[in-house]
Amino acid sequence: MGEKSFEDYNLSDEIKRGLALLKYETPTEVQNEVIPRALQNQNLIVKSQTGSGKTASFGIPLCEMIDWEGGHPQALILTPTRELAVQVQEDITAIGRVKGIKALAVYGKESFTKQEEELEQKTHIVVGTPGRVMDHIERETLLVDEINYLIIDEADEMLTMGFVAQVEAIIKKLPLNKVTMVFSATLPKKVENLCHNYMKNPISIQIASAEITTSAIDHCVMKVKEAGKMSLLKNLTVIENPKSCIIFCRTKRQVNTVFAELERSNYSCEKIHSGIVQEDRFAVMEGFKIGNFRYLVATDVAARGIDVAKITLVINYDVPMEKESYVHRTGRTGRAGNKGKAITFATPNDSKLLKAIEYYIGFEIPVREAPMQQKVVDHKNVHSDKAIMKLYFTGGKKKKLRAVDFVGTIAKLPGVTADDIGMITIQDEWTYVDILNGKGSLVLQAMKETAIKGKKLKVSKANIR
Repeated sequence: MGEKSFEDYNLSDEIKRGLALLKYETPTEVQNEVIPRALQNQNLIVKSQTGSGKTASFGIPLCEMIDWEGGHPQALILTPTRELAVQVQEDITAIGRVKGIKALAVYGKESFTKQEEELEQKTHIVVGTPGRVMDHIERETLLVDEINYLIIDEADEMLTMGFVAQVEAIIKKLPLNKVTMVFSATLPKKVENLCHNYMKNPISIQIASAEITTSAIDHCVMKVKEAGKMSLLKNLTVIENPKSCIIFCRTKRQVNTVFAELERSNYSCEKIHSGIVQEDRFAVMEGFKIGNFRYLVATDVAARGIDVAKITLVINYDVPMEKESYVHRTGRTGRAGNKGKAITFATPNDSKLLKAIEYYIGFEIPVREAPMQQKVVDHKNVHSDKAIMKLYFTGGKKKKLRAVDFVGTIAKLPGVTADDIGMITIQDEWTYVDILNGKGSLVLQAMKETAIKGKKLKVSKANIR
C-alpha cells in the first residue's frame, strides 16, 4: 500500500492539484480498493471503519467523473445526520475546488426556500439527509433525472435511525442505470437486504478488521461505582490535561447532569444530544472543531460526523449499550497520524456489555487503576506552577462575543500564541479567560488598549482561580 500514490489513478490535473493543496500524498487502504473500481463505474458495498479515509475514496472519483458542464445534479450522497452531510460537502468541495465542483448540503431545520434557491444554481453533487432529500424530490426542487451516482454513507447508522423506508423511496425515484456505492462500518441484515434489493452485481470490499480499532489509540478500563464517576472524571482531567476531549454518556439526562457539574466547576465545556435543536447542535460542533472549548459531553449522536484531528482523549463515562458504538466513540481520537487515548468507566453491572465489546473488537481491554489522590494533587501543583492568570472582561454574550473573538484577538498580540490561551468562560455580562505560560501580565496590559470585535472592554485580573 505504501508504494501506491494518487498518480497511479490517472486522475485529471485539476483533481491532482486539488489533492496536492489538501496535502493528500499516499492513499489509505480503503482509497486503494475503492478509487480504481469507482472510476470504472462499478457498484460497490464497502465495509470500512470511521476514520479510514472513506469520504475521499468516493469523493475523488466523483469529482473526477462529474461533467462540469452538466446542468443538473449528477451525484447524490445520503448521510444519516446533518453534521455528517456538512462534513462530506466540505470534503467534496475541497477535493473538487480546482475543477470548480459545486456540492450542496441539504438537511432539515434549515430554510427550505434557501436550499431551493441554491438548487436552482449549477449544482454538481447534492449531499443530504433522507428526509430533506425526499422533500426536495417530491416538490421537484431537486431534479434527479441526471443522477448517475448514488452514495449511501454510514448505511448502518442510517438504517438504525429508522431511515430505511425513506432511503428506499429515494432509490426508486432515481434512474435505473446509476452507479451505487454503499459505505458502512458494519453490515447488519438491513444493510445487506438493501444492497441485494437495489444493486446489480455489486462488488464487496472489506477493509481488514485490524482497522476496527487503530493502534494509535491506547484503550483502558477503569473500574468504578456509579457514585464515584464524577470524582474519577475530574481527577482524570487533571492527570491527562487533554487538549480536546469528548465525554460520552448513554442518555440525554446523563449528559445534562455531567455537563452541569463540569460547568459549575468552571470547565471549558459544551454538550450535545438529540434533545438539543439541530441548529444549536451544529453550532456546538463548529465551536468544538475550532477549539472554542476543551470538553464536549455527548451522547452517541456525536460519535459519527465529527472529524476533529486533535481529539487527544475520549472518556466513556458510561459503557455503550451497543458494541459498535464503542468503535465509533473511540474512533474520534487517534486520527490523522495523532496518538489518542480511550478510557472507559465500568461499574460492576457493566461486565456483560464489556465482554461483548471485547469480543467484537478482538482484544481484551486492559484494566488500569484510578489515579491516586496524591498524584492528582501533584499534577494540580504542576499546573499551577505554570503561572496561569485568569483575566476578567466586562463583556459577554449580550455583546455577541464568542470564545473565538477572544482567541483571535489575544493570539495576535506580540509574544502571544493560541497555546497561551486556556479556559474561556463566557456569561451574559462578563467573560473569564485563562492566560497560560506566564503571559498573564503581558496580555493584561496589552488588552487595556485593544478592542475585541470592535468593542473596548474593561479588563482586570480576576479574583478567583
